[in-house]
Order: sequence, then structure tokens, then C-alpha cells
Amino acid sequence: MKLHREGTSILIGCLVLFAVITVALGYYLPSYGILLSLPFWILFGFIVWFFRNPIRETDSSENCIIAPVDGKVVVLEEVYEPEILKEKCIQLSIFMTPLNVHVTRYPVNGKVTFSKYHPGKFLVAFHPKSSELNERTTVVVQTKNNTKVVFRQIAGAVARRIVNYSKEDDKAVAGQEYGFIKFGSRVDIYLPLGTQIDVKIGDITKGGIQKIGELK
Repeated sequence: MKLHREGTSILIGCLVLFAVITVALGYYLPSYGILLSLPFWILFGFIVWFFRNPIRETDSSENCIIAPVDGKVVVLEEVYEPEILKEKCIQLSIFMTPLNVHVTRYPVNGKVTFSKYHPGKFLVAFHPKSSELNERTTVVVQTKNNTKVVFRQIAGAVARRIVNYSKEDDKAVAGQEYGFIKFGSRVDIYLPLGTQIDVKIGDITKGGIQKIGELK
């Protein structure tokens, strides 16, 4: 299993810490030390699982919209996007639990024309105001037909660090990794009105693989 590079320091730190705890418990409580250390290694197993980075092959056409993350569709509605588009569009939001893969991937092909980090609060990621108030990033990709697609990584109540590798003028390839969010979080995508949407509220998405729509 491939692990994401964002987990390297955390995994090494936890491995050393839990090993020290295990040795100390074994030394001072020889009868119960191993048993008492078991929860730490279960936790370590969960952390390893969280930072998994599965290799996924994307098969998409020029106008395909690919799921940027694993998770559940929690918002699909017409909204006004005030930061970049400044017009009505379709908001599609996918919520991730700590059990989901947290690699974030480009949803469309094109060129990155905007990338910005916004400090903010840490409301639960499914809160209606989390898109506006939480710590987040905004990335804009302009497609070959000059359509602007806006998407955001949004921190949740548990997630306290968003990693965004996108820079202006980067080439965006649908399904290719552009960032990582540590623990529970959400990704919002803003698409033009009239976009074909192939998912509905409650659907489970597979990041980097699943087609969730198509630009017109």
C-alpha cells in the first residue's frame, strides 16, 4: 500500500512515541504492559490507513468532470459564487469522513489560473457556512473551451491543515493529485449552469476514477 508523503513525519513520530510507551509499560508493568499498549498500535494502524494514497488511473474525455475525492455528495444546488465567478452556478459538495482517502484531485483538465489559501474557522465540514467561514483554499482551472471551474478544499472541525500544491499556470489533469486534507473535511466544486451532473445527494464518490458530470 502506497502512503502519502504528508503522513511521513506524523507516522515516524507516532511510531517512535508508541514504541517508547510500549517498552515503558512492559518494563514497569510486565504483566499488563503489552495489553495496555495495544490501543496505541490500533491507533497507529488507523493513522497508517488514513494516509493511504491508492494509485488510480483516470479515463476521461476533454469535458468530463471527475470526482476530486472519495466521499458523500452533501450539496447539489444552484448558488451565487461571489469570489471568482460572481454569478450563479451549480455547487456540488463532497463530504469526507476520517475513513475516506483524503487525497484531493483535479476535477477537470485545463490550466490553473488562480490558487489562494484563506485562513478561517473550523466549523464542522457539513455546516452550510463552512464554505465561507472555514479555513479553505480556492483553485480555479480554465478549461480548453475557456470555462472556469472553481473548487475549494475546506477544513472541518477535526481537519487543521490543508495542503494545496496548485500554483498559477500549472497544467491541471483531471484525476491528478493537487493536494491533501488531514482528517475530516469537504471539497466544493462550482460548475456553470447547464452542466450535466451524473450524481445526486447521498451518492458515494470515488476520487480520481468516477465521472460525476460533463461540461457543455
